[in-house]
Amino acid sequence: MEAQTGWGLAAGVASAVLFGLAAVAQARAARRLPSTDRLLDFVRHGLRDPLLLLVVAAYLAGFVLHAVAIWWLPIYLAQATVALSLPVTAVAAGRVDGRLPSHAWRGVLAVSLGLLLLARAAGPPGDVRADWWLPGSLALLLAALVLLAGAAPASRAALLGWTAGLGYAGSALAVRGVAWPLEPAAAVAALLVPLLGLVAFWLYSRGLAGGLVTTATAPMITAQTFVPALVGLALLGDGTRPGWWPGVALGLGLAVLGAATVRPAASPAQAS
Repeated sequence: MEAQTGWGLAAGVASAVLFGLAAVAQARAARRLPSTDRLLDFVRHGLRDPLLLLVVAAYLAGFVLHAVAIWWLPIYLAQATVALSLPVTAVAAGRVDGRLPSHAWRGVLAVSLGLLLLARAAGPPGDVRADWWLPGSLALLLAALVLLAGAAPASRAALLGWTAGLGYAGSALAVRGVAWPLEPAAAVAALLVPLLGLVAFWLYSRGLAGGLVTTATAPMITAQTFVPALVGLALLGDGTRPGWWPGVALGLGLAVLGAATVRPAASPAQAS
């Protein structure tokens, strides 16, 4: 159990580093695309952009590592490792959007302490769920995100970050529905993993194109950390060490609140 947790944590942290660095490159690529308002146009232009294709390759490698973490760890811990990508993004984004103020470094510390606390409190992960309720719910989430995406202008970076986080949260949860052999419900869950990831990637790119990197990233990290954690604990059988429920709550709180404070200094005209 301890060896599995260690390897799962290592995979999660490695994925966070890849995600964090890729986010800054994604911002550069999204800001030079002709348009990110429509998904099909975004895909068409993105397939011709070498930098965006490199970002996709980095995300795919990070996703494989993150999937290992989801299978070997409780979802709340696997998702908390993703919160570490925000400090990486924030530091790297200093070359794009400005330096980090002192309060942002306190946020980095809070994220790190929250992850350590969650690692200490983690119990066994829940089982893979190959029944229909999970992919069915996530299919509804996918439809809602596609419908809502057109209503949010690119200038609303924080809102687009939140919706992208919900998409990535759904993709992470869909991984728990993929079992072998691929029964119909598991096949639908497997299909939803890339579909939710694609929509989330598009929404995040729109937020990055219209606002600061960390303005879009902080709410995205918060949503994709907190939502799967609650679902995993409430519905997927994720456990904690006996008596460590307060530690899980405190660790999640530190990771989420810390992520929300990690942003560079910016003028009012830059924020959105």
